[in-house]
Amino acid sequence: MESLSLHLLLPRAGRHSLPFAANAAAPFSSRKPTGASATVPTPGRRRRRRGAQLSASAVAADTTPRAEHAPSPSMSEQFDWLDHWYAFAPVCDLDPGAPHGKTVLGLAVVAWYDRGAGEWRVFDDACPHRLAPLSEGRIDGKGRLQCVYHGWLNNILWFYPRTEPEYKDVLQRKRPPYVPEIDDPGFVTVYGIRDLPYGYDILLENLLDPAHVPYAHKGVMHGIGQKEDPGRVDYDKEGGGPITMKIEEANIEGFVSPQDLDYFQFVAPITLVGSLFLQPDEGKKTVLVFFCVPVAPGRSRVIWAFPNPRNVGVWHVPRWLYHVGQNLILDSDIFLLHVEERKFAAAGLDNWQKACYVPTSSDDMVIAFRNWFRKFCNNRVGWATPQVDHLPPTPTKDQLMERYWSHVVQCTSCSAALKAMKALEVALQIASVAVIGFLAIAKGTLAISTVQRAVIVSTAVLCFAASRWLANFIQKNFYFQDYIHAYK
Repeated sequence: MESLSLHLLLPRAGRHSLPFAANAAAPFSSRKPTGASATVPTPGRRRRRRGAQLSASAVAADTTPRAEHAPSPSMSEQFDWLDHWYAFAPVCDLDPGAPHGKTVLGLAVVAWYDRGAGEWRVFDDACPHRLAPLSEGRIDGKGRLQCVYHGWLNNILWFYPRTEPEYKDVLQRKRPPYVPEIDDPGFVTVYGIRDLPYGYDILLENLLDPAHVPYAHKGVMHGIGQKEDPGRVDYDKEGGGPITMKIEEANIEGFVSPQDLDYFQFVAPITLVGSLFLQPDEGKKTVLVFFCVPVAPGRSRVIWAFPNPRNVGVWHVPRWLYHVGQNLILDSDIFLLHVEERKFAAAGLDNWQKACYVPTSSDDMVIAFRNWFRKFCNNRVGWATPQVDHLPPTPTKDQLMERYWSHVVQCTSCSAALKAMKALEVALQIASVAVIGFLAIAKGTLAISTVQRAVIVSTAVLCFAASRWLANFIQKNFYFQDYIHAYK
């Protein structure tokens, strides 16, 4: 059987850092990362990837008085989507004993841990024998990825989306973005992942728009603190306000937006880093890192890593409980963004800025991203495989905002918490029935006082009530919870 090849950089198993971040060149810091890195693979004898396909969700930004510096699209400098690294998942959410399938840039891939080599590998999610999905396979006793259709075993080389000979030394030429705080022992990083029912450009545009936070996420999170404005009389109850922004170093690699002590940086094509000082006087800051992965037209994946100073207290919170809050934040604007994407598509790829009214400084990062997307990408994602030129149909709201398949099954912490809670729910129900059964049996054989009987009945009622409360908690936090803005 032919060996298969791919190149992707991953930390070694057990090392708590994001995929593709080990030994990476540092756009955010000149410090070199320490520690060993692992690699990741995919089929070596691969078909040549076709050119970029039009994404219906991609919309251009026309020039405005505040965006005059952005030139029209030029064929002399076009963004190469296949010549970059793409995050797969947080390593802490990958079970070394099973294969994991995902779609990245339209390419179906499977990740698995090669115990013999001591490295994570990535492969095309298709057995070369009869193209059965390897993500449905298993890891055999020798640590090899086995196709369960006919039992074929796969020998794997390294993976990178391009297969031309000139890209064979990509590890020496280009490495993933490196965020020093993730490896800093003074920080504790919380990781997460979720698939979203809207496209890559909508996801990035939303994350580059901090002004929406107090409104779209009302009751869930607070916006960026505003300075006192002596000339302003009326403040809205959500606490929103204008945010002064400026864009620097805008080029094909992305841009930087410094804001007093804070900053946001977009590193093309998928990385967004924000540094926010929680207590400027003491120099304490938190870092927000998002990897915005294109999956398919109308579908994206966000992988987040939030390094927080150890003295902030986040590290005391179980990861699954932290994810409950993060998923509620994502849920609160999922429907808005899903509908918005379809309106952008209806307006046309070249009419984003005509369709939208973006006169404030708060919109500058959004406009900068749209200008980058238009100038260097011609308003389209460079898919690795042919894609249909239309958005998928809109499902029901409970399907649009579901959490189980989009997050829970991809998260080891939430999966374990859900399993434990379901077991506890059953145990509480059994306990309530058992207590009532004991009372019925004891009625004719044991002398039980009225007080004792009341205690036993109360125990049964409490167990049953607790099981019902737990069932509701499970449904809302691991499956579906609606967010109605009118009642917030």
